[in-house]
Amino acid sequence: MKMPRFLTVTKRVFMDLKNDKRSLALIVIAPIFVMFVFGLAFSGEVKNIKVVVVDLDEGAAGVSSAPLPEKIISNLDEEVLELEYADGREAALEMVENGEAYAAVIFPPDLTSSALSGMADGSPASPVSIELLLDRSNINVANAVTKEFNDALLATVEEAGMGMPVKVDATAVFGENAKFMDFFVPGIMAFAVYMITTLLTLVTFVGERTSGTLQRMLATTLKERDIVLGYAAAFSLIGIGQAILLLLVGILVFDVTVVGNVLLAFLVIALLAIVSQALGILLSSTARREAQAIQVLPFVILPAFLLAGIFWPIEAIPAWLRPLSYLVPPTYAVDASRAVMLKGWGMGKIWIDIVALVAMAAFFLFLAVLSLRTRKD
Repeated sequence: MKMPRFLTVTKRVFMDLKNDKRSLALIVIAPIFVMFVFGLAFSGEVKNIKVVVVDLDEGAAGVSSAPLPEKIISNLDEEVLELEYADGREAALEMVENGEAYAAVIFPPDLTSSALSGMADGSPASPVSIELLLDRSNINVANAVTKEFNDALLATVEEAGMGMPVKVDATAVFGENAKFMDFFVPGIMAFAVYMITTLLTLVTFVGERTSGTLQRMLATTLKERDIVLGYAAAFSLIGIGQAILLLLVGILVFDVTVVGNVLLAFLVIALLAIVSQALGILLSSTARREAQAIQVLPFVILPAFLLAGIFWPIEAIPAWLRPLSYLVPPTYAVDASRAVMLKGWGMGKIWIDIVALVAMAAFFLFLAVLSLRTRKD
C-alpha cells in the first residue's frame, strides 16, 4: 500500500528534529521546566505569617478554665501563623504599619465573661468583637490570616459547647479530596503544549521559508495540503508526547489525582496540538525570518496565559473581556481536560469543547493551506 504523500513530510520533519539537538531539548525539557516552575511556585501554602497578639481579656471570676483567647490561640496552626505579643493596640498597629507584621489581633477585656454569661442564661453570647487589623497589600496572606482565625474561633466555640444557630453542611459533588495542583496541572499541560507547539511550528516553518526548503517542496508533486497535514501529524505526535510527559510529572512529582479516562484527556491535548501547529504555520506567513516570528509570540501566548482559565476562573475575568476567552484555543482544552481528570466526565459531557477544538483546527488548517497557496502564487 502506497504511503500517503503528507506522511513523507511528517517523516522529513522527524528526520530534521533528530539532527537538531536544540529543538529536541525544547520539546522535552521546556514542558518539564514550565511544569516545575509553575508547579513549585503555586503549589505551596502560605506559612510563617507574623501576627501580633494583644490579649486584654480579664477572664471570668470564679472560672478555673482557660480564658477564651488562650483557647482560640491553641487552635491556631503554628505552621501558618507566627505569633508575637504586644502590650496594647497602638503598639500592635504600629508593628503592622511598619511592616513588622502582617496582622494584629486584639482580644477585648470582656471576651470570656461575655461568652460565659451568654451560655449561663441559655441565650447566645453577647456580641463582643475580636478586632483583626490586616495588611491587605498582599491579599493571599490577608485571606490566609482571616481564614485561620475564623477556623480557630469556630473550633473553640464547638469545644466550649456554644451551639451555633445555623450550620452549613457542605458536601463535595466533585473533587472531594482535590488539591490546588489537581486543578492546576490540566491547565499547565494545555498551556505548555499550546505555547511550545506554536513556538516550535512557527520558528521551524519560518526556517523552512528562509532556507528555501519550503519552496523546493512546493515545486515537487506535494500539494499545499500535504505539507500542512504532514506538519500537523508530526507536531501532533510531539504534542501528545509532551502531554504524556507532563502527566507523568504531575502524577509522580505533584501527586495529581486523575478520576476520568486518561486517553480522553490525551485526545483533548492532541486536538490542541493540532490547533497550535496550524496556528503556528498560519502565523509564519507574517514573518520573513526567525526574529520577526518571535515578535508575534506575545500576542499569541499572553491572551492564553491571562484568559484561558489556567490560573484563575474565567468567571473572575471582567465581564466585558470574558467573550475573548472563547476565542483562545486553550480555553476549551483546559475546560475539557479538567472535566475529565477531576470530574470523571466522558465524551458525552465535553463534546462542546471537542467540537470547538476540531472547528478551530479545521479553520486554522484551511487558512494555513490558503496562506501557502497565496505565497506560492
